[in-house]
This record gives sequence, structure tokens and C-alpha cells, in this order.
Amino acid sequence: MQAPFTEEFVFRACMLPILLACLGYNKAIFICPLFFGVAHVHHVIERLRLNHESVLQVWIQTLFQFCYTTVFGAYSAFLFLQTGHLISPVICHSFCNFMGFPEFGQIPSYGKPKAVIISICYVVGLIAFLYLLVPMTSSNLYSNDIYVNMTS
Repeated sequence: MQAPFTEEFVFRACMLPILLACLGYNKAIFICPLFFGVAHVHHVIERLRLNHESVLQVWIQTLFQFCYTTVFGAYSAFLFLQTGHLISPVICHSFCNFMGFPEFGQIPSYGKPKAVIISICYVVGLIAFLYLLVPMTSSNLYSNDIYVNMTS
């Protein structure tokens, strides 16, 4: 819980408003997550010290982590700007850290009927997420009048 709060405080509550003032909404929502992604590249040092993986494998995993933390950072920035509250990205970040990245490669190991059901659930979940993203984060639901003019 400490890391999600600290990271969201630094990147969303502190950095994002400064970038908004300097760059505007569209640029800030894409640049701030890049800093968030770069902040996670330090894991490469830990992996290289362990010597359990090849250098290429470590860098491929790090690049993958950079990509998904950057995408998550954009989502987190969106949540913060839409709701106007830091608690939204903190809870989302905590949940994502607890759950981890989905192991899509494990799906076939469950056998045909379960693998199909799991795959359908992933697709339905993704569609529901995309469909409900804007309505469930409407600034009106959260009494957000701080960033509402910037997001319209």
C-alpha cells in the first residue's frame, strides 16, 4: 500500500498538475505516464544482480514492464483528472499490484472447457471496462470541478 500511495502522490498529485499547467491536457496525459514507466526501469538492476536470466531476457522483460506501466500510468492519470481525487488511482494501483499481470499463457493449461470460459471472461471484462470507463469516471459523480474544464 505504501508504494502505490507514494507513486500516485508523486506522479499524479504533484507532477501531473505541473505538466497540465505547462503542456496542456493532451500532452500531460501522455508525458506523465512516460516518467512513471521510466521509474520502474530500475528493476533491471535487481534482475541482473540475481544472474538467473540472460541480459537480453532481462531487457525484454524490462521493456515489457515499461510499456504496461506507461499504459497504467495513463489510465491512472485519467482517473485522477476525471475524479479529482487521489484515492481513485491509489486504490486501482493497489489492486493491480495485488493481482499482478494476468498470466495469459496459463489459460490453455486449464483444458478446453475452462480455457474457453476464462477467455470469454477476459473478453467480456475488457469490453465492460471500455464501455463503462467514461460513464463511471464522470466528473459529476465525484463532484470534481478542479480538472473538469480541461477534460471536456
